[in-house]
Amino acid sequence: MDELYAINAAKSEFRDSFNFSDPSRFLAIADPELVSFSDGQPSEFGESGLESLKTRLENLFQHFTARLAVIVNEIRLQGDVAYDYGCHELTLTPKQGGEPVRRRNRYVDIWRRNKEGEWKLWMYIDNLDVADPFQPEATLPMQRDATAA
Repeated sequence: MDELYAINAAKSEFRDSFNFSDPSRFLAIADPELVSFSDGQPSEFGESGLESLKTRLENLFQHFTARLAVIVNEIRLQGDVAYDYGCHELTLTPKQGGEPVRRRNRYVDIWRRNKEGEWKLWMYIDNLDVADPFQPEATLPMQRDATAA
């Protein structure tokens, strides 16, 4: 199987784990030594981190209907390791009623190929995507010539 295709397929499973409220789909693509640095959550490592993540996802899906859109900007392959980055747009609709919560996060995934040749999510990092805090009128003009005084 083409390596880029395999990683895209795994990323589709990541998305579907949210869209079908199924933590087992996420766990199926996770490396047993997953390192997770997810925004607003404690750092998680390996088996205990996977158990915590499973519990959090179960609680999330119990209270919300989730819709995740994944925007992959790039996937880079380097042997048995691959990197991808982009954005996740998550909409959470409360099951008891109320306004949906929308969140856009930037992410970086690091995948590694296991002994069976499957790509597994090894490291996950995300944080809230925010607007540029600098106003254009407050930004100093860029100097075009580094030698100009």
